[in-house]
Amino acid sequence: MSIVITAPSTGRESVAGVELEVLRRGSGQPLLVLHGFQHIDARLPIVDLLARDAELIAPSHPGFGGSKRPPDIGTMYDLVNLYLAFLDTLPKGPVTLMGLSFGGWLAAEIALKAGRRIDRLILVDALGIKISDRETPDILDVFNAHPQDVTRKSWHDPDTHAPRYDDMEDEELVTRARNWEALCRYGFHPYMHNPQLKRWLGSIKARTLVLWGESDGVVKPAYGEAYAKLIPGARFETIAAAGHHPEIEQPAALAARMQAFLQQP
Repeated sequence: MSIVITAPSTGRESVAGVELEVLRRGSGQPLLVLHGFQHIDARLPIVDLLARDAELIAPSHPGFGGSKRPPDIGTMYDLVNLYLAFLDTLPKGPVTLMGLSFGGWLAAEIALKAGRRIDRLILVDALGIKISDRETPDILDVFNAHPQDVTRKSWHDPDTHAPRYDDMEDEELVTRARNWEALCRYGFHPYMHNPQLKRWLGSIKARTLVLWGESDGVVKPAYGEAYAKLIPGARFETIAAAGHHPEIEQPAALAARMQAFLQQP
């Protein structure tokens, strides 16, 4: 039997007085996906793959993509409360929450606050915690490291998958620059983590899968394994031939892991 997937719909939705750009696709149990360093492009293959067995809902955080950032929104605390309000707009019932990179940190924070409203939690190359001593960096400083170093450590195959800025239209370049500025605002100090989050991860109620690109040099697999051990019952798995962005380098493998996880009783 063939699977019919409707075209992606990107619209604007107002939540707690904040107007968000929201990508929706597919039908079924809600799958709320929180993006990482860049908002989710509706043209990416991962969009179709994730929407096969669920209703994919992918907002752009305030300041990213087509979402404007109000002056009083500028911290992780603000984003957590915004998405808790967003959850209240979804139909009652179980919600699967997936977070990519920076969005993984955000998803972990939300799962703590939302309790059993989140049925399944999927963290993909998530940021958000400190596992080493203060002198040992756990997370590559993407704002201050040399751009070539950031590219090399972000991708398994940078020649194929790294963005080519010379080929982009001006509008896309401006959007990516806005995304980067917003990321810096939310995650610069302390850099890409919440010092208290590690202490509270043990309170997460959702069944959790932690996925990691084997070639990730932004946050290495050992960081992901330590992350998973802090969440009760969490499973840790790696994805071959992927760096920090398996949703781009290995979308089919990522979607297959997610679907297998969701099918487990």
